[in-house]
Amino acid sequence: MKLASLPALVFLMTAMFLFNACSNTTANLTGEWKLVSYGDAAAPTPALPGVDTSISFEDGQFGGTVGCNTFGGDYKINGDQMSIGSVFSTMMFCDQTSTQESAVLAILSDQTMTVTQSENLLTLSSTDGKSVVTLEKK
Repeated sequence: MKLASLPALVFLMTAMFLFNACSNTTANLTGEWKLVSYGDAAAPTPALPGVDTSISFEDGQFGGTVGCNTFGGDYKINGDQMSIGSVFSTMMFCDQTSTQESAVLAILSDQTMTVTQSENLLTLSSTDGKSVVTLEKK
């Protein structure tokens, strides 16, 4: 190996190490979040005003309410990807919140989502980029 190429090799190895370290960063979802918006990523629907919403994440489990019924399920985080299994939910009918609740649970259930976290906002986007759920830290 030429001595002149040693600095280039050191730079390349350092860059690879930093890229790998950044790409394996896992989002910290732990805590309680409230619904901000959901639905079509190009034009998300704002959460219903005056409706208490809460989604908590901890140790691979999540649960809460986005209107009337309670729900929950399992999730796994790998870098910026969150895999969500089937979501269970109680089945009460609540006329005012049923559309919001159905839409949010449909977006989350049995999906792999891309996680973007910026300060107190958490955005979960479908892998095709068409659907989104935006949450704000409580």
